[in-house]
Amino acid sequence: MSHRKPSPLTDAEIRRLETLEKRYRNAARQQFESRVSYYHRITGGNYTSVTVRDQKTRWGSCSSRGTLSFNYRLFFAPPVILDYVVVHELCHLTHMNHSKDFWNMVASVMPEYKVCRKWLRDHGHELTLEAHMARLGIPLRL
Repeated sequence: MSHRKPSPLTDAEIRRLETLEKRYRNAARQQFESRVSYYHRITGGNYTSVTVRDQKTRWGSCSSRGTLSFNYRLFFAPPVILDYVVVHELCHLTHMNHSKDFWNMVASVMPEYKVCRKWLRDHGHELTLEAHMARLGIPLRL
């Protein structure tokens, strides 16, 4: 049995992945804006904008100016996981730290948040476009 490395993707395959990623990012933006709008009614606070990125080390962030940033790859997670990250960042609008008051606020909106945090630690590395395509049975190669 040979253990050859798969050959690199062709230019066409790379362009296809870039196009798919752009579509998923746009879909993720709509999802995040919708969920932020929903949970903001519960959490309060003031935010200025919602951005969607492909952060390598974070699922979300909240700036002191009220910019909520989310990792587009959360779109590939179960909806409750995406919601947890939205709630987490919205709670930072009230508590810009991870104090007991912050976690109590998160728990008041989403009592199951610890299960979601654990799921992200255990499965976050699986949230990639390539893994999503594989789950759907869509080949990477053309």
